[in-house]
Amino acid sequence: MNNEKIKIFLVDDDAVFLKSLEIEFLHHGDFSIETYPTGEKCIEHLSHGPDVIILDYHLDGVDRSAMNGMQTLDKIKAIKSDIPVVILSSQDKIDVAIDCMHHRALDYVVKSETAFTRLQKIITDIMALQKIEKQLHWYMDRV
Repeated sequence: MNNEKIKIFLVDDDAVFLKSLEIEFLHHGDFSIETYPTGEKCIEHLSHGPDVIILDYHLDGVDRSAMNGMQTLDKIKAIKSDIPVVILSSQDKIDVAIDCMHHRALDYVVKSETAFTRLQKIITDIMALQKIEKQLHWYMDRV
């Protein structure tokens, strides 16, 4: 990721929310954004190499036969387990958040007026951790 834009996949079936989130990211940072209305579309494009995926919990608002967020998360992790996935949901129930963690989501963010700020911080933390891991691997290869 040497000075490249951070590539974020935004996956949500709410077109208005999806567009507003995309605008926020493009306005507040140096990101490359790809948006998808379904988990199936996201998975089809995993070869584009996202650095982070922000995934809606439900995902079946438009197409009832579409995979939900947990099914999508499980497929993403089966294909490429190291992609950080943050679940975004209007549900603020602790058991839903815990379930997401059991499915290997990195974090859980409730859709609210502070959601974008939380997502920005999570992405900043992910990128900082990945940079440290790369430096550690570089160092360990030379020892």
